[in-house]
Amino acid sequence: MKRRQFLQSTALFSVASLVNANSLFARTPLIDKVGLGLFSIPKLLENDFEGAFTLLAKMGYQEVECFGPYEFSTDKAKASWNAVTPQLGFKGSGFFNKSANDFLKAAKSNGITIPSMHTDLDTLLTNMGPLAETANLIGAKYVVLPSIPYEERKTLDDYKKVADKFNIIGDAAKKEGIRFAYHNHGYGLNKVNGVMPLDIIFDQTDPTSVYFEMDVYWTMAGGADPVQLFEKHKGRYKMIHAKDMKESKRFAGDGGDPSQWISLFPYMTSCGEGVFDLPKILTAAKQNGVDHFFVEQDMVQSPEIALKKSADYLKSL
Repeated sequence: MKRRQFLQSTALFSVASLVNANSLFARTPLIDKVGLGLFSIPKLLENDFEGAFTLLAKMGYQEVECFGPYEFSTDKAKASWNAVTPQLGFKGSGFFNKSANDFLKAAKSNGITIPSMHTDLDTLLTNMGPLAETANLIGAKYVVLPSIPYEERKTLDDYKKVADKFNIIGDAAKKEGIRFAYHNHGYGLNKVNGVMPLDIIFDQTDPTSVYFEMDVYWTMAGGADPVQLFEKHKGRYKMIHAKDMKESKRFAGDGGDPSQWISLFPYMTSCGEGVFDLPKILTAAKQNGVDHFFVEQDMVQSPEIALKKSADYLKSL
C-alpha cells in the first residue's frame, strides 16, 4: 500500500471510530415527550385558544391533558366546579367553548396529542358513554379522576367503597377501549389506625383496569415519598404531574380542602428551580412504568417563561 493510500485509510478509520464512539455515548433522553396539564394555562386558553396551542408547540410540548367539566359532564359536576371557580379566578374548562373536533384540530395542527383527560366521579359513574366517545375521538387513552369528593373519603370504610367504585369505572372504561386512572391530592397519604388510605385503593382495585397518575407536588406536600410509591406499586402509575416547590411546605391539614392546596400555589416553581430531587423522582417513575410526563404549574404566571423553563429542564434529563 502506498503511503498516500495508507494515510487516507487511516484517516477514514479514525473518523469512523469517532462517529461510532459518539453514537456509543450518545445520551438517551429520560423523557420521550414532554406534556402539559392545561390547568396550567386556563386564562390563556380563555383569551387566545389558538395562540395557546401555538405557544405550547414553540416551547416544545408534545402532549396535553385537558380538564373538566365538559359539555357532557353531569349537572352535579358543573355545580361543583362553579362553586370553586371564584377561588380560582377563572371559569373556563373542558374544551373552552370549542367542540371536541376543534380542540383536536388545534392540538393536531401544532403536533400535539391528547393522551389524557381529567373528569369527575359523577360523570365517570353515570356518563361513561359520552365521556368515552369523546375520549376516543380526541385520542385520549386515559380518563382520570383528579380528586375524590370530601363526602366520599371521611373514613377507611369510605375508601373501601371508593375502591369498589373505581373497579366499576375501570371495567366500564375498559369495555369502551380506554383506561381509568386516579390522580392523587394530599389526602389519603397519612396512616389512619395504622393504614394508609391510598393503600386501600391500590390493594382493593384491579391492576388491569385501575391505574394511577401521581402529582409529585401534592404527594410531597402530603408527606409521602414519590420514589417509594413508584417502587411499591410498580406498573400501576402510568402518568405523572411534574412540579417543583420553592421551599419545603406541607399542608396545614390533610390536603383535602381546596383552601389548603390553593394556599400552596404560590410555592410552585419551574421544574429544576425548586427543592425536589426531580431527576431521582422522574427516573424512578420511568423505571416503574410511567409513560406520560405532564408539567403542571397550576395557573402559572408568565407561562411563556416559566413553562419553557420546565420543558427545557425535563428534556435535558
